[in-house]
Amino acid sequence: MATSELQVNLGRRALLLTAASLPVACLSSLPFPQGVSEPQPFDIHMRPPQVGQQWVYNIKNVFNSLSIDIITETVVSVGEQVRISRLSQKFGALPDEIQKPWGYVLQDPHWNPPQKFQKTIPLWPEELRVGWSGFYRTRYEVLGYPDNSYYWGLNIDAQAWESVQVPAGNFLTLKYHSSAPQFQSNDFSRLANWRDEDVWLSPKIGRWVIRRSSGRYVLSGSTIATALWEDYLESELISWK
Repeated sequence: MATSELQVNLGRRALLLTAASLPVACLSSLPFPQGVSEPQPFDIHMRPPQVGQQWVYNIKNVFNSLSIDIITETVVSVGEQVRISRLSQKFGALPDEIQKPWGYVLQDPHWNPPQKFQKTIPLWPEELRVGWSGFYRTRYEVLGYPDNSYYWGLNIDAQAWESVQVPAGNFLTLKYHSSAPQFQSNDFSRLANWRDEDVWLSPKIGRWVIRRSSGRYVLSGSTIATALWEDYLESELISWK
């Protein structure tokens, strides 16, 4: 891992640990987002990417509801690949997201460490309708370390159309659930790993308005019942263009 990326990751984890150590009486967990059910829309399409499109997210720690960062994501190039730059208010420039083509991720900086996939996989349901599901297998490399690759499998399930209210406004969204069961971590001390996400995707803006992500893992000598948590974060849209 490059020095700058290491500093970002250490800083992020230190911030979360500090937040977790605050008095419990003053904090409460972040409630699960509640939307209003909507019927399946007709002739719905994702907004195509254009240079200059931008989304700004407030990042919260789900365990204690504290805001820990503001991240601005901006489309900086469109072509065979779509590149989205990411800027943290606290840590500066973060690794880019790369899609190839639009809607299929090649380089995903969302998880720690950031992943570069050998075969692209969808970022959202390939069909924007309730009941659609898909499972995808690929392998990923850790950015900066191309000599090793690791198994990654992803389930995506489209669950409901919902109207949700966030600071950026009210949006019609497709709520879907993603899960990566039993993926292979680059940390070989982890014997079992799984990650889950609930995402509220707005076709109007070409991106999600809420993304709630968690992960757990098991070390040698422990059980699933005592699995350790990765970061448990929620991204909420505060502005877009």
